[in-house]
Amino acid sequence: MSGFTSVMALIFMGLVVLVLIRGLFNMMKGGDGNLSNKLMRMRILLQAIALALIMLTLWLTGGGR
Repeated sequence: MSGFTSVMALIFMGLVVLVLIRGLFNMMKGGDGNLSNKLMRMRILLQAIALALIMLTLWLTGGGR
């Protein structure tokens, strides 16, 4: 189970990076402000999920003891 949560955390961290890069490129080219706002909201949601998965993995493996 902890292996699954580790992999899922890595996937969500990768998604965070992709959404962040997409949002930065949109802002650099002067794109739609609404799209940038939506992308940054999605980034925050993905970061929260990734953090929850990291914490769950640490809890399952007894990390930090």
